[in-house]
Amino acid sequence: MPFFLSSKIRPLYFLIIGIAILGWMVFLFLTKPSAMNARSVSPVVVAITQIAPHPSLDQIRLGIIDTLKPEKLAEEHIAPVEILFQNAQGNMATATQIAKKFASLLPQVIVPITTPSAQTVYNVAKDMPIPIVFAAVSDPTTAKLVPTSENSFITGISDLAPVDEQAHLIAEIFKGQISLPVGIVYNPGEANAVHLVNLITEALSEHNIKVVKATASNTTEVAAATQSLMGRVFAIYLPNDNTIISALEAVLKTAHERKVPVFCSDPESVERGCLAAIAPDQYAMGQQVGHMIIKILKGQDIRTLPIEQAQKNIFVLNLKVATDLGLSIPPALQQKADRLIQPMPQ
Repeated sequence: MPFFLSSKIRPLYFLIIGIAILGWMVFLFLTKPSAMNARSVSPVVVAITQIAPHPSLDQIRLGIIDTLKPEKLAEEHIAPVEILFQNAQGNMATATQIAKKFASLLPQVIVPITTPSAQTVYNVAKDMPIPIVFAAVSDPTTAKLVPTSENSFITGISDLAPVDEQAHLIAEIFKGQISLPVGIVYNPGEANAVHLVNLITEALSEHNIKVVKATASNTTEVAAATQSLMGRVFAIYLPNDNTIISALEAVLKTAHERKVPVFCSDPESVERGCLAAIAPDQYAMGQQVGHMIIKILKGQDIRTLPIEQAQKNIFVLNLKVATDLGLSIPPALQQKADRLIQPMPQ
């Protein structure tokens, strides 16, 4: 304080200095809000995990990501989200590690793709109020992935295959030529696969078609399980089974060598060499999941969002495989297909 100020002036001096300091603090607060808010506002995070890499699951993820693109979120007045993704590469221990990591981040939504991933995420996060929106769970009830009084922060999209239509397709292609059972390869450790095997067995029985089952608990057992069916079946049916589809090439190699057609429960496996599928459109299912996530990001309580069934089924037919196997597909049936894979021109 300047020594020359009189005792009468000093209080006014202190008042002016105090006002100046206060004004400077207000100026800093008003001109730098982003720096202060950056420390207090967490980014909007959607964490996606899937059990294994294969085209069908990748299509689901792509449908989700495309639905959550910034320009589409802007139309819903939602800020852009940060999407985290990790793949368990078919390893359940890795799936558990991913689930624990994602739960610790407290994202706005966790999206597990497939039953094994959904079960792992739910077991890790069931005591936390983190919304879980699953995709590609064939039977949420059997998998114990439905809301309960203990935890209701879970919903999603079921991809239960249209087994009646699938059984009818098999019967229609081989009308009057069925003398052997249909072989089914599946992992008995996957609840969704077991449920589908039971359903397709019942559906095929309506057409007087019997079933022979072969099990594989991991991908290394798939080839041997398929080989065990050769000479005993006229066709093979594959349910939505992550273990089997991850080793699809082993099934196709063995079956095609013996001229045995393979039917599947996902469209992308037809592109890879199966004969036909009537199944949920994987990309459209991802979009359906994405719209459910948007509702949550807009503030809707997940407990008001019931589990939904995949809305769009498609019929995919591989005429190249039919030609290679010496099968004749009726033109009327070809016309019903949503997607035809044609043989290469000679």
